[in-house]
Amino acid sequence: MPDAYALFGYPVHHSWSPFIHGMFARQAGQDMSYRLLETPPERFRNDVLAFFTGGGAGANVTLPHKRAAADLVNELTRRAQLADAVNTIVRRDEGLVGDNTDGAGLLADLTRNLKLRWDSPRILLLGAGGAARGAMEALLSLQPRLLMIANRTVGRAVELATEFAELGPVAACEFSKLEHRSFDLIVNATSASLHGDVPLVPIDVVDSTTTCYDMAYGAGDTAFVAWAKRLGAAHAEQGWGMLVEQAAEAFQLWRGVQPDTAPVLAALRRRAAMAARSPS
Repeated sequence: MPDAYALFGYPVHHSWSPFIHGMFARQAGQDMSYRLLETPPERFRNDVLAFFTGGGAGANVTLPHKRAAADLVNELTRRAQLADAVNTIVRRDEGLVGDNTDGAGLLADLTRNLKLRWDSPRILLLGAGGAARGAMEALLSLQPRLLMIANRTVGRAVELATEFAELGPVAACEFSKLEHRSFDLIVNATSASLHGDVPLVPIDVVDSTTTCYDMAYGAGDTAFVAWAKRLGAAHAEQGWGMLVEQAAEAFQLWRGVQPDTAPVLAALRRRAAMAARSPS
C-alpha cells in the first residue's frame, strides 16, 4: 500500500498540489498517494489527528489552517516558529513535526529559477499577515540594505518589523508613506490579487530596475503582475515557482529525495497557459 499524504485546507478543491506531488513521485520512483481533504476549521484538529492515526505519513496545510497547525503539532522547526505557522507536517517516531517551507520556496524561485542576484537590495514587502511573516526570514537572508514592510494599517507592519529586527534592517510604514522611494525587489504578500486588485501603493516605487513578485498566482497575469508590467518593471513574476519549490521542500522532508523542479514547473506553466486560453 502506498504511503498516504494529504493537503488540508478550506476550500482546497482548486489546488495543484496533487499534480505537483504526483510528478515528483513518478520522477523519484516513490510509492505514495496524495489527496485533497476539504476540512472546515471546526473539524481541522480531529481530521488531521484521524489522518495520522490511520497511518498518514505526512501532510500539507493551507488556508485557513496554517496557524491552527502550529498549535496542533508536537514540535516546530525554527522556521515554523519564526513564521508562527505550519504548512508541512512530518510524522516522526517522537510525534508530529511542523515545518514551514514557504520562505524556502520563495527564495529558491527568486535565486535559482529566476536567477536574480542583488548586492544589498532595497526590498519592499507588501502586507503584514501570515504570508508576509512566512517570507521574512527568506528575504532577510538576501542581506538587504533595507526591508520595508508596508501595510494598509501600519500597526501590524510595525509589530512584524519589531519581531524580526534582530535578523536585519527592518522598517515599517503605511502604503501611502512610500512616495518617492524606489526598490530593487517588491514582494506582494497581500491577498489583493485574489480579488483582482492591487495594493494602494504609489506608482513611483517601481522603476526600470525593479523586480516585482506576486506570491499569488493565476491562469493569466495576476493584477499585481499586470500593474508592474504597465509601470515598466524589469521583471514581473507570479508565484508558480514558489508553489513548486515549497512543495519540493516538503517532498524532501517526507521522502528524503530532492526532486527536480524544472520539468514540474514547466508542466504547470503549460497547464496554466492552457487554462488561461480556455473559454470560461
